[in-house]
Amino acid sequence: MEKVVVVDCRAHMLGRLASIIAKQLINGQHVVAVRAEAITISGGLVRQKMKFSRFLRLRMATKPSKGPIHYRSPARILWRTIRGMIPHKTARGTAAMERFKAYEGVPPPYDKVKRAVVPDALKVLRLQTSHKFCTLGALAGEVGWKHGPTVAALEEKRISRAGDYHKLKKKGAQLTLKAKTNASAQLKTLAKTLAPVGMA
Repeated sequence: MEKVVVVDCRAHMLGRLASIIAKQLINGQHVVAVRAEAITISGGLVRQKMKFSRFLRLRMATKPSKGPIHYRSPARILWRTIRGMIPHKTARGTAAMERFKAYEGVPPPYDKVKRAVVPDALKVLRLQTSHKFCTLGALAGEVGWKHGPTVAALEEKRISRAGDYHKLKKKGAQLTLKAKTNASAQLKTLAKTLAPVGMA
């Protein structure tokens, strides 16, 4: 199971996505989660911010640096959610967590890799249309994550580059098809000769 699965987290429900990824990690699959800032959480932003502020109050009285650690970046929030679903204090759980990586945006080399979605965790299939929701990036920005604008700018550049590449690829495919059509017209006379050997 050395093959790495790259999951595009945009418009996925946080808990459902985390549970599916956790199960795959325990089973030995390597998983990379990209665009963590676009993960969806059910419940409005104000409600989620209140929940997070309660979480921030959990601390060790005598030495707060001992824990719990309150990660602010979307990728780390996803990482911590998945860690809570894995027996991370055992050797098996530690090995599972080492098979997981999470990023904001789509950094190289994952921008040139086919990305998967998880249908069982998609917002459009799991959350009713009338329900409130917010994104993990919006929540992280409210509680201290400062890199949202930078990630957004980098994503804009990546999408622009991807669009240019797609146009070039489409043009190449059209030229190939045209060349094949022209060649088939020219080789029509040889079709009878090539048919018996299965090359017509």
